[in-house]
Amino acid sequence: MTKQLGRPKGESEVREQLVLHARELFVSLPYNKVSTRLIADNAKVNIAMIRYYFGNKEGLFEGLFEGLFEAMFKETISPVIGQFQLALTNNSEHDLVDFMRSYYQAMIKVPAFPKLILRIMEADNEQQANLQQIIFGILQPMQDKLFAPDINQTLFKKDVDPSKARLSMMSLMVFPFLAPKKMLDFHNIELNEAFLIDLLEHNIRLLTEGLLQNKRDYSNENK
Repeated sequence: MTKQLGRPKGESEVREQLVLHARELFVSLPYNKVSTRLIADNAKVNIAMIRYYFGNKEGLFEGLFEGLFEAMFKETISPVIGQFQLALTNNSEHDLVDFMRSYYQAMIKVPAFPKLILRIMEADNEQQANLQQIIFGILQPMQDKLFAPDINQTLFKKDVDPSKARLSMMSLMVFPFLAPKKMLDFHNIELNEAFLIDLLEHNIRLLTEGLLQNKRDYSNENK
């Protein structure tokens, strides 16, 4: 008797566990040490479930691996993307502040995630080049739209240079999560949740007072 294919029981939970354990492994291990088998074993599910949720029509291993990585990446930063889209729709400095806030809130949950992105961006092998394209495909449109001329005129002060603003925002948002531990230890800084929340409010003040046209007290909003 032929077994009838269907949607597995507990579907959302199985998929959620695969994405969760994929993220944990990607951020904690060298990329070449992560495999679909290891992800499935850690999630305690049959490896066939990766093909079920993340496979392409060719069913190639590379397609499965990249499909799972893309899902993990998108779902990790989905709150950031959602808030970014609001910022573009409203052209409001308030939404841009919320964009930074949503980024910090997402990264506080997985503080090693930006280091994973950096490792992949610096790699030069073919498989990781494919993952670079996934990352750039998601992040590049956000960068391009944020620093488009019409957005610059609406949100940023007239004397702000777009390229410098881009670097400043990357520094405020990304560097704390990339800073070497020895550097942080030297300055007696511990990147725990409480410190990152305070740092977020500090960086929001720098953003609003240094780059944005309208000054407004955003301290502790949406906490």
